[in-house]
Amino acid sequence: MSAQLPDVSVTDLAPTLGPLEWVGMQGIDIPVTIDEAGYHRELHARADVQVDLPAPQVKGIHMSRLYRLLDSWGEGHHISPPHVRELLSSMIESHHDCDSRSARLQLDFDLLVRRPALVTEGLSGWKSYPVNVNASLVEGAFSLSVEATIGYSSTCPCSAALSRQLVEESFLKAFTNQSAVEPAIVAQWLRANASIATPHSQRSEARVSVLIDQQAANLGLLSLINSVENALGTPVQTAVKRADEQAFAALNGQNLMFVEDAARRIRAALSNYRAPRVHVRHLESLHPHDAAAWSAPHRHEADHGK
Repeated sequence: MSAQLPDVSVTDLAPTLGPLEWVGMQGIDIPVTIDEAGYHRELHARADVQVDLPAPQVKGIHMSRLYRLLDSWGEGHHISPPHVRELLSSMIESHHDCDSRSARLQLDFDLLVRRPALVTEGLSGWKSYPVNVNASLVEGAFSLSVEATIGYSSTCPCSAALSRQLVEESFLKAFTNQSAVEPAIVAQWLRANASIATPHSQRSEARVSVLIDQQAANLGLLSLINSVENALGTPVQTAVKRADEQAFAALNGQNLMFVEDAARRIRAALSNYRAPRVHVRHLESLHPHDAAAWSAPHRHEADHGK
């Protein structure tokens, strides 16, 4: 084909003049590599890439340029803030003829991590953590944030107190006429009756987002997730045997929490991160609706990027 192919995005003017805030593509399949804290894995991600279009007369941007930049960017490097900024700079440079001065990238993927059982030696299973990466380079100002969703179990403190009261009343009723009871008799009674009332608990989720320093070596995803799970104390489990299930029940009993408690625990655990945001949601087993709480950075933290 010797004839030059037409390119109406260059030769034609926009029929309606006006700048556009963002133009690009969404939902591009791409492999990405995460390499941090002993974790190295290539994952399937979906990417959104856009540049601004300030030139009012330009009919359209060059979508293929963005695609090719993203395609080559995903090979041979793990994701890091400098690596992301390099891509955004290349996207802007590739659209100098559109007067583009800003670019942004969003990545969505599941971080797949093998987690050991609580007690059973050698037992483990895979756990998936949805991750969202948002980065922008707007007229020279670079920003990168990560958001992770972490599953955990929550047991209601109010329900636990009410359950304990019923157990107490049942115990007093059973032994009200006895001035002394042998420990073995008490133990036997507890084995048969301690669950006469049980507190409600439910699968819950925490969504946390933080800003990442632009010179960081990686995204710090595992460190962030581990901080949240350690603060809550009851991360959901993968492979379990009876001993692990019993250990999980003990963790729930020792970590009673309302959504308010969970949000505050996580916020305290993320005090060394920049601009932490927290959203917790308890998928209630008592109600047909959920309980939720949010925590956002204080104004001075957001302004100074604490």
